[in-house]
Amino acid sequence: MSLRYRVLIEQDEDGVFVAECPTLPGCISQGETRVKALENIKDAIAGYLESLKKRNEPIPPPIEEETVEINL
Repeated sequence: MSLRYRVLIEQDEDGVFVAECPTLPGCISQGETRVKALENIKDAIAGYLESLKKRNEPIPPPIEEETVEINL
């Protein structure tokens, strides 16, 4: 089964990229690059969801969103 979750990535004042999954409270990771932060947050999300399953807690539904491009 494949689930999609929104991930926000920001670079902090030290140059480290911090990744967060807003749908999963407290699910945060980081990396020296955006790519590494993305890899790390995928692992964090998988662990978070596995923990929910073990405790028989509901898994938040995956997102379905669209983006639009606006030309100015």
